[in-house]
Amino acid sequence: MLALMRIHAERRQRQAVPGDTARHRRLARLIRMAAVLGGATGIVLSAGAGPAAASVAKPHSPGPPSSASKTQPAHPATVAPLGQRRQADLLVVAPTSLPAKVLTAVRHLPGVTNAQLLEAAKIKINGSFTAVLGVNPSAFRGYASGPTAASDRLWQGVANGGIAVSYTMGKQDKLSVGGQVTVSGRHPEGLRVTAFGTVGIGGVDAVVSDATARSLGMPAANAIVVSAPPAKVAALTRQIRKVIPAKAGVEALVTLVYRAGHSAAVSTSPLGAASGVGMTSPELAAALQAAESRQGLPYVWGAAGPGSFDCSGLVQWSFGRAGVTMPRVAADQARTGPAVPVGQLQPGDLLFYHTDPTAPGYISHVAIYLGNGWMIQAPEPGQNVEIVPASFGSQFAGAVRVDPRTAAEVAAGLA
Repeated sequence: MLALMRIHAERRQRQAVPGDTARHRRLARLIRMAAVLGGATGIVLSAGAGPAAASVAKPHSPGPPSSASKTQPAHPATVAPLGQRRQADLLVVAPTSLPAKVLTAVRHLPGVTNAQLLEAAKIKINGSFTAVLGVNPSAFRGYASGPTAASDRLWQGVANGGIAVSYTMGKQDKLSVGGQVTVSGRHPEGLRVTAFGTVGIGGVDAVVSDATARSLGMPAANAIVVSAPPAKVAALTRQIRKVIPAKAGVEALVTLVYRAGHSAAVSTSPLGAASGVGMTSPELAAALQAAESRQGLPYVWGAAGPGSFDCSGLVQWSFGRAGVTMPRVAADQARTGPAVPVGQLQPGDLLFYHTDPTAPGYISHVAIYLGNGWMIQAPEPGQNVEIVPASFGSQFAGAVRVDPRTAAEVAAGLA
C-alpha cells in the first residue's frame, strides 16, 4: 500500500494527527459477509459489488477458552529470512476455498509479478469482529509494511501459533505483547499476542498462521494477494474478475497521492482528472455544517455518529448529511476523488495522515479541511471532536477532493 514529528511539534501533532480505527470495519472495500464453516462465529470477508446481509452461524455453547497451546505446532516451522519485498496491489477473497486452477490462472495473467494463497475472514477477538489473515509467514512477510515485514520475532511467533495484531488494535484495546486474546472460531481459543505489527492492508487487524486459521475454522486458501505494477492494477482487476468464481471478488489496493510535488499513498488521479464534477456548493456547505455541529462530542473507536465518532466515522457521517455516500475506512476515503496539492486546498477537502509506526505508508487518519489553515477531526480516545490548525508535517500523506460519484463507487465496491 504504497513517517513522526520533532519534540515540540510532536506533542501538538499527536493531538492534531492521531491514529485511525480500522477495527470493526471492512477490509479495504471488500466486504460482503457470509457464514464461516459450520458453527464458527467468524464471517468470511468476501469481495463483491455492493453490500449484502451478514449471515453468521450460531456459535457453539460458550465455554472457557482453550489453551493457546492447542494451536501450537508440534514442531514449529522455521520462518525464512525476509527476502524480496512486494507490494500488496490486489486482493481476491471468496466465501469458500479457491480451486488451485484459480491461483494458476491469476499467476499467468500479464502483469502479475507474484500471487500467494492465504485465508481471510472476520472472527471475534475479545468479543469484537476483527479482520484476520491466515498466512504462510515465510511466503507472506514480504507483502507486509516495512517494519512488520522485517520483524523475525513477529513472524516466528505467528508460525509458533501466536497472533500478531495491528498497532492500532493493540493500543486501542490495551493489549499486551505476550498476553492472550480470546478468539471465537469453531470454539473459543486463547492465542498469545506475539507482537504489534500492521500489515498495511486496509482494515486487517490481525495475522495468524495457516494452521491456526484452519484450527479457528477459517476456510483454507479462500484468498489471494497479488503484486503487480501500479499502472496495470486497473486492467488486472477486470481480468481477474473473469477467472475467479462468481461469488468471489477482487479489490485494488494500490493508491497514489500528491505530497509536496511527489507521490505517496492517497488517490489514483490528479486534480482535474476525476470521473465526476465534484461536490456542489450546497453539498459542501451541508457537509461542513454537519461536521462542525459535532464539535465537542467524544471520540469512540469504531463509532460513526451521531453522538460519538472516530476519524473516518466523522467524515462518513458529515458527508452523508449532504447526501454523499462515503466508504467507512480512512484508507478507502483516500480514494474518493482526485489528489489536491496543498496550495490548492479548498474547504471540504480531506486531509490524510500516516500515524502507525509499524506501517509508515498506511493511511491511518483523516480530517476535514475547513479553510484558512484549519481542520476538524475526531482525534483519539479521551478527546473530543475538535477544530485545530491543519497539519502538513512529516505525517501528512496528502489531500483529496471528494467526488460524489467516485465516493459512491468506492463505497459500493464498484471502482
